[in-house]
Amino acid sequence: MKRTAALCLTALLACSMTCPALATSGALYPVEVTAYMEGDSPRLKKVYILTQADDPAGIPTEDFDREGLTYTLLDVTRQDHVETDTRDYAETVTLESKTKDMDAIMPQLTATLEVTTEEGYTGVLTLDTASIQVEAAGYSTSTRTVTAARTYPNLSDADVSLIPKTIEDGGRTLELADVQWQEAGGFYTASASYTGTASSKYATGYTVTAEYSGEVSRTTNDTATYIAIFSGAPAQGEAPDSQAALTSEPAGSLDLRWLLVLPLGAAAAGLFFGGKLLLKKYKSKKNWREYTK
Repeated sequence: MKRTAALCLTALLACSMTCPALATSGALYPVEVTAYMEGDSPRLKKVYILTQADDPAGIPTEDFDREGLTYTLLDVTRQDHVETDTRDYAETVTLESKTKDMDAIMPQLTATLEVTTEEGYTGVLTLDTASIQVEAAGYSTSTRTVTAARTYPNLSDADVSLIPKTIEDGGRTLELADVQWQEAGGFYTASASYTGTASSKYATGYTVTAEYSGEVSRTTNDTATYIAIFSGAPAQGEAPDSQAALTSEPAGSLDLRWLLVLPLGAAAAGLFFGGKLLLKKYKSKKNWREYTK
């Protein structure tokens, strides 16, 4: 009865905690302990919540004594709890190119992109080809020499002063560089060469930008619940309930101790009444002797 009362008290005091299992020197402590009966067998359930950093080997599985019972491990179960947060995400990629030709640029861009954000989200993004832009990264100027030729016929004399010193050609001003003369019938034909410089601006390189988009996710809860079930039995040195029942008096049965008490009571009563009878006879004999004197 004492052991049964202790089990009831243990069940009433079963505690429930809200924080994950704590580890101290490799040992793990349960967040919940519950005592209950399964038929006639006492049971003790211990619940552990472990993170990825916890080692399940720290869960105690050896036998232990509690409230006069020795508990032995029956089973350990595990249930994983994984929760993820998903969101849309876009990332812009920039690279340098020597040309703005898209046929040369596309091989430099991968079709997908694996990303990890600063908040810990991960995922695989897909290239948005419509977002690709190519811009000149910088410019430089190049200079070259340009030439032009002019012919001036029917000149009265081979005189350079008769030849224009500059000309306009293609929007550029050229200067006279050389003259060749030819005479025919008293007239001269001048073949003049003009030279000048032309400059042009060109891109020194190109910057390519492209956008990748898709979904990224992050694990917000990654724990596992371990439940250890122990079965209780009387500790060594204590009589089990079946033996204790033999030593107790069953309800409605005859107490064998009365078999010892009744003979003793009968003997005492016999001695009492026998002694009283003898005393009475003794007094009668005494009175008769006194009467016959």
